[in-house]
Amino acid sequence: MRNYSILLFLLMLSFPVLAQVKLGEKAVRTDALTSGRMLNDSINNGTMDEVTIELDGKTHYTDYRIISFLKDTTIVDTTLSIQKERVYNYIRKNNFELLPLHNVGQTFNRLAYDFSSSDIFPEIGVKAKQFNFFKTEDIDYYRVPTPTTELFFHTAIQQGHVLNSLLTANVNPQLNISVAYKGLRSLGNYRNALSSHQNFRLTASYTGKSNRYVMRTHYAGQNLLNQENGGLTIESLAYYAIDDEEFQDRERLETQFIDAESRLKTRRYYLEHGYNLWYHPKDSVQKQESYLQIGQEFVHKREFYTFSQGRANALFGTSYQTAVSDSTAFFRTDHGAFVELKTPWVLGKLRAKAQYSTFDYGYNSVLFLDNQTIPARLNGHNITFHTRWDASFKTFSLQSEAGQVLEGDLKGHYLKSTAIFSKDSLFTLKATLLIKSQAPNFTSQLYQSAYVNYNWAPQLENEHTRFLGFELISDKLLDAEVNLIQKDFYTYFDESSYPQQYGNILTYLKVKAHKELKWRKWALDNTAMYQKVTQGDDVFHVPEFVTEHTLYFSSDVFKRKPLYLQTGITLKYFTEYYADEFNPLINEFVLQNQTQIGNYPLLEFFANARVQRARLFFKLENLNSLWDPGKYLVTPTQPYRDFTIRFGMVWNFFI
Repeated sequence: MRNYSILLFLLMLSFPVLAQVKLGEKAVRTDALTSGRMLNDSINNGTMDEVTIELDGKTHYTDYRIISFLKDTTIVDTTLSIQKERVYNYIRKNNFELLPLHNVGQTFNRLAYDFSSSDIFPEIGVKAKQFNFFKTEDIDYYRVPTPTTELFFHTAIQQGHVLNSLLTANVNPQLNISVAYKGLRSLGNYRNALSSHQNFRLTASYTGKSNRYVMRTHYAGQNLLNQENGGLTIESLAYYAIDDEEFQDRERLETQFIDAESRLKTRRYYLEHGYNLWYHPKDSVQKQESYLQIGQEFVHKREFYTFSQGRANALFGTSYQTAVSDSTAFFRTDHGAFVELKTPWVLGKLRAKAQYSTFDYGYNSVLFLDNQTIPARLNGHNITFHTRWDASFKTFSLQSEAGQVLEGDLKGHYLKSTAIFSKDSLFTLKATLLIKSQAPNFTSQLYQSAYVNYNWAPQLENEHTRFLGFELISDKLLDAEVNLIQKDFYTYFDESSYPQQYGNILTYLKVKAHKELKWRKWALDNTAMYQKVTQGDDVFHVPEFVTEHTLYFSSDVFKRKPLYLQTGITLKYFTEYYADEFNPLINEFVLQNQTQIGNYPLLEFFANARVQRARLFFKLENLNSLWDPGKYLVTPTQPYRDFTIRFGMVWNFFI
């Protein structure tokens, strides 16, 4: 009830905003100006473009700013484009490389992997729970001249919906506050598949009048609950494959479990603030601000993962208890002190940070199993040093960062460097090199359960990653990327769900290209990806080809153009591969080599519209299941969703 009270409070706040929207005559559709474009970013250290489309004669679109964790700046974008269609889902991200389970709020199987992250601190694990999870780097901060609201609504499967409400306002030009709540509830078509998620975020950012003191902080409280059915039984899979008429009501199909659920509940507190010992504003000579800043960074998070089951099931083997109630806790606190220098002397910005971290992961008891001791906890501390340099000179930019664990209970290091060359508005070339050593996630290092086979404490080595990537960004040519990854001691869960490490060097190649072709009011948007695992394909499975093509029509409708319409068809296809199986007990994907999925299209129809600041979305999903049913799987036991009608909206209000 308290969660719905928060949601009601946010909606009440948005009503006065709706009543006071004042848009001038010069407010026009700005697809070409703002759609998906980064106005100020950490790569090129550029300045905000001067887009001066008036809202009410006093404010402009560029005044409504969204500032990411890396301090990249975009603006509140109320346009409608094919990119908005791609991210209109409950995670608000492009899911080209993902394959969702049937219900909204369930996890995704992966069609491709990204190993470009430079983070070296292991997380709790349970990675299948992380898709709708807001990490520190996912939290945005704002700077707006008037209170601004965004409402996101999306229908779910059977009963329920997704609703995200955001309200942000500057109390004064120096202080901004935002509050956001995302609620998801979806029943699903199959037994015991309910999703119920809550994500609450509260942020504040402050800059002193003299630009001496700067601060940003946030609180994130998240509660992700999923009923877990373990997939269909063997008999039900056979009925599903032949599309038996008696089982077209999916609730009649038997599932492995009817009484299991998993929950990830977290709290996180973040604070970063600094003081400029000296500060020089941007002038006509330097063309950029200069400062020397000292500061502090603090992060504290508490994460709890639980799996409960009314009666133990033989699918996971024998159990110590009749009723299962596994619980895992993870605590981490980071204290950091940094010095940051921005000046033409270093061609940009240089930052150095020393950090002291403590961690505590585990359980409340020590287990003795088959002459092996399973400890209760993994805890300790780490002292790390990080440095980052963002430099730019004319058309060339360099972004380099490095970190090293100096002392502590975990080992790790990283070196990442990205070079960027831009040729006016024609193209941008990027080259990235990453070398990293990181301990596996804690779920792999230690786990305790009521199920006998799910108790382990293996001695694992650090994973070593070498990443080399090239990227071309060009509206006139195409967008393309080539990534080559090598990993030593690649950690995975084998067919018995036990953590293992690959003894040889895993080698993985990913090539991806995107190009949109336009003719008058028609467009064909194309994305294609080729992947090859040259060594390690027995433990690392991805489809060889993945493609997505969207043919759509765009046009203003009616006189005076009150409505902008986009409608079309999307076709997605991937080749057959041995997709990993989902294990709901540990909420991880595990290796399997018996069943292939894929080699079929996924067809969708959409009709989206923009009316003033509202974007309306309508979609028919998996159309081809109407005439070709029974073969759409996400894992060997988890079906993809059937033909589904979905709709919703995204609406921005400005006072």
